[in-house]
Amino acid sequence: MQTNDVAKFGDGSFLPVIDQCEGCERIVETEGAKYCNTYLNPAAKWRIGLCNFATHAKPEVNLVKIRVNPLKAAKRASRRK
Repeated sequence: MQTNDVAKFGDGSFLPVIDQCEGCERIVETEGAKYCNTYLNPAAKWRIGLCNFATHAKPEVNLVKIRVNPLKAAKRASRRK
């Protein structure tokens, strides 16, 4: 790590990461503390829900299967011809 990176994290503007950040590829360890390389306050990114910078967590996608009335589907198919 370069010396200017150490100064960037050591000046107090960056806050340490929280437990939910563990496992993220953006974590940088400097002088015994872990910081997010991308965001100043990691706790604020997790306050609303999932951090959009997180490389270790993916949002859940729920697919809902819709039941189609077979009579209406047959009518729609016959109109297309």
